Amino acid sequence: MAAADYRINVLEATEIASYLKPLAEILKACVHDGANVSFVLPFGDFEAQAFWREKVAPSVADGKRRLLVAEVDGVMAGTVQLNLEMTPNQAHRGEVSKLLVHPNFRRRGIGQALMREVERQAIGAERWLLTLDTADATAERIYRALGFTVAGSIPAFARHPMEDRWEATTYMYKILEDIRPSN
Repeated sequence: MAAADYRINVLEATEIASYLKPLAEILKACVHDGANVSFVLPFGDFEAQAFWREKVAPSVADGKRRLLVAEVDGVMAGTVQLNLEMTPNQAHRGEVSKLLVHPNFRRRGIGQALMREVERQAIGAERWLLTLDTADATAERIYRALGFTVAGSIPAFARHPMEDRWEATTYMYKILEDIRPSN
């Protein structure tokens, strides 16, 4: 799929309410596909919509988070967040969270396109260090291909979304050379 086949937008807080259903559908589909992104099964529409409405929308409204979505022919295919709410000694850093591409839209470059836009958003917010964590080997390969470096792993970090077992997470980072200070 060529880049022209999808569009990436940064949602304003006022837009999130009209996107609750597709955002919830992507989150549910990814969790049901095994994504370890804070939720465990059983997991339904109410919990999925509440996450976007109660956790994400307020921080977008406060300017503490950016919510990006990818659409293919008017259908939401993926999403990612850039958390900008950092302590004063980490104001140079942004945290990437919940890169979610609906299973029906994977392997089309959408995740990579979302991550490239996250980097542009970070640079625009004067953030030159991005961090993230992942429990998925495929996602880790994508992040590595995008220039992220493994910082380390933590065993038994989170419960698996579908099974009664614990999973490790891998922390990664990327320094955005475009705006990194020279010190």
